[in-house]
Amino acid sequence: MHKIMFVCLGNICRSPMAEFLMKYYVKKYNLEKDYIISSSATSDYNDGLPVYGKIKPYLDKLGIDYRDKVAVQLKKSDYNNYDYFIGMDNYNIRNMKNLFDGDKDGKVRLLRSFIEEEKEIADPYYSGDFDTAYREIEDGVKMLIRYLNGNG
Repeated sequence: MHKIMFVCLGNICRSPMAEFLMKYYVKKYNLEKDYIISSSATSDYNDGLPVYGKIKPYLDKLGIDYRDKVAVQLKKSDYNNYDYFIGMDNYNIRNMKNLFDGDKDGKVRLLRSFIEEEKEIADPYYSGDFDTAYREIEDGVKMLIRYLNGNG
């Protein structure tokens, strides 16, 4: 069983997109029984807010239901409940390591690190570039699945 928490600043754009794309591909590859997938924020800025409107068309085109998703903040206690904490940028990584008092088990990684890149995924909420964020997240999620299933 792979327990994965995707993390970004506010949990309304990048991390929910990663969560839902991961769930989509895990289902497509018939691996649902092998995964627990969630997402959260390093901040409490958006607690309780739904998925940001500008990412909805990307999820809609795949038939993904995101209606019940609301932003939640990452908690220190989450460290013991997940195998991986996948951040979108170095700011997320730093905030997670601060919250967890380090990363003694090596659970905190950038999503793009599974594509052999240490590239950050820019926050489309601020950049406005949702197309690039979607492509980079989708590529990262696919490589993460390959990595976790011994094909990466």
